[in-house]
Amino acid sequence: MILNKNALLRLMPVLLIGMVACNNKDSSQLIHGDAAQQAYVPPGEYDEFYAFLSGGYSGQITVYGLPSGRLFKEIPVFSQYPENGYGYSEETKNMFNTSYGFVPWDDSHHIELSQQNGEFDGRWLFVNGNNTPRIARVDLTTFETVEILEIPDVAGLHCSPFITENSEYLVSGTRFSVPIPQEDVPIDTYKENFKGLINYVSLDQEHGHMDLAFQIEMPGFNYDLARNGKAVSHGWSFLTTYNSEQAHSLLEVNASQMDKDLMAIVNWKKAEEYLAAGKFTERETSYYHNLMDEGSGIVNSEERTTTKILDPKECPDMVYFIPVPKSPHGCDIDPTGEYIVGNGKLSADMSVYSFSQIMQAIEEENFDGEFDGIPIINYEAGLHGIVQKPGLGPLHTEFDGRGNAYTTFFISSEVVKWDVESKEILDRQSTFYSPGHLVIPGGETRKPNGKYLVAMNKITKDRFLPTGPEMMHSAQLFDISGEKMKLILDFPTKAEPHYAQAIEAEKLMSNSKKFYPIEDNTHPYATMGEGRSRVEREGDEVHVYMTAMRSHLAPDNIEGIKVGDKVFFHLTNLEQDWDVPHGFAMQGATNAELLVMPGQTRTLLWEPKKPGVFAFYCTDFCSALHQEMSGYARVSAEGSNVPLKWGLNEELRENQEAANSFYEQAKTRASK
Repeated sequence: MILNKNALLRLMPVLLIGMVACNNKDSSQLIHGDAAQQAYVPPGEYDEFYAFLSGGYSGQITVYGLPSGRLFKEIPVFSQYPENGYGYSEETKNMFNTSYGFVPWDDSHHIELSQQNGEFDGRWLFVNGNNTPRIARVDLTTFETVEILEIPDVAGLHCSPFITENSEYLVSGTRFSVPIPQEDVPIDTYKENFKGLINYVSLDQEHGHMDLAFQIEMPGFNYDLARNGKAVSHGWSFLTTYNSEQAHSLLEVNASQMDKDLMAIVNWKKAEEYLAAGKFTERETSYYHNLMDEGSGIVNSEERTTTKILDPKECPDMVYFIPVPKSPHGCDIDPTGEYIVGNGKLSADMSVYSFSQIMQAIEEENFDGEFDGIPIINYEAGLHGIVQKPGLGPLHTEFDGRGNAYTTFFISSEVVKWDVESKEILDRQSTFYSPGHLVIPGGETRKPNGKYLVAMNKITKDRFLPTGPEMMHSAQLFDISGEKMKLILDFPTKAEPHYAQAIEAEKLMSNSKKFYPIEDNTHPYATMGEGRSRVEREGDEVHVYMTAMRSHLAPDNIEGIKVGDKVFFHLTNLEQDWDVPHGFAMQGATNAELLVMPGQTRTLLWEPKKPGVFAFYCTDFCSALHQEMSGYARVSAEGSNVPLKWGLNEELRENQEAANSFYEQAKTRASK
């Protein structure tokens, strides 16, 4: 039988359903007539939410829209980024200074949005560097990394940077305990010589600037993840640990001997009291604080050499432990602040704790011994109850604000919905495949928006077109507004997201910076108008004060550069219009290009190695005459006497009024 075009079109929905059924283990939950409509954002309309995903081994953050799943931006944080010159430009190189030297890469895991009164406020975004322990701050008016603080004397900052409900602190813990201070000791002396640290980084409430306020010295466990209390539990931190056996080899066996591990419970209000009373010791160390100046855009790097240490043995009532199911991967706190979910990867059940019962157990000193001077609260005394057999491999939990919790199960590849109060299983939906974290907009706050859930899956397999041995990770969007979860979208994510947070778009859009006011530019090499563009020599350094304007660079011809010179191109983008960046690339430069936002100044260092005439140009397509936005740099032999000379249009260089008229005419021509 031969089918005509119209017949084929009528059959397409049936064929598509058949294809999905063949390619998925369980297609019944995937086929909904309105799924595409729910995730569809029409042209010219905006998504409801921004979702910020950590980039894992890329070291970056990615920004997606929900419900569309569209990728909007990759924010460079812990890794150099050739696309815009972050970490290559002279202004941003210092962002990678650490006590280990210049470290231009890291492994980013956990996103934290700033909060007030337990709600996301849209000011700042924080993320951890796991490998070289660091915390970064992103300014959400510009979506740029503006600060990185190194955390000293820890190894693997996986447990980070969990925020308190009024952004008082970012809380972190060491993943790998180490000798403190570092020294050459046998690894098999782990129990005697290795310690952990819980770190409290304070935030300046006006600017968001970070400062390491204090550290708490802890037993040598592996500190995994944390949450801070909210509402009734405000002032307390909860951190899961594993390897309470304090093993140092073959952890999959030797760190799985005991029935349970321990959750650390920290009264940080009490810690503040001890700090004010001087109950700390100062430790000599080294760590770096790297902060971008708002006016100039230049990162200043400062080494710090002391920290304040609190010892639980010297500070009673500050730290407690409570048993938690074996090998936990996180503890999560419901919107009321009363219930804490602590489940173990090797347990088929999930423990739900009651904050009020924990407080009562502490008051009654209902303890089952101690560890290194820290009391261990009786497990049953703090337990609200157990969620029985919800799935295999429970990992992370978030909440919808309607009394329900949602937990990912890595082994059984599903998300399970359950009632926090009754602990009853309400729904379960398969994911494809092996979910780690999940995100509900505001799902860790006092006011979640229980409309969508994103499962962040570790295994992609057959979800997308194959791209060789490595594939993008799979995120899956569920509608959770009704009684049953409904899968409505698959979308790929970059690198390996470990966690995400999502915020209502309206909380960010009104504060989004459109351009940098040129009058606020305090960069010492800014060129405030094309008439001031010039080239200056200082010994073997040549400084090019360059401007960019649609559609030319000034100066566009430079002579008098010599082999062996260090040539600094200081490019100022004179535009004062939204979405008009200019780029700069220099032939033979061995670092990267620059992408300069309107009103900004950025600097590229070029060290020519041989004589010749070399081209430079704008890399960002800014107008119809973008191709003409270019120039040449002449390089002469070392020791030559070629005079320094630059040019564009002599009349315009000397006459600002004529230059302004030229700009307006050029922009008019470019827009046609």
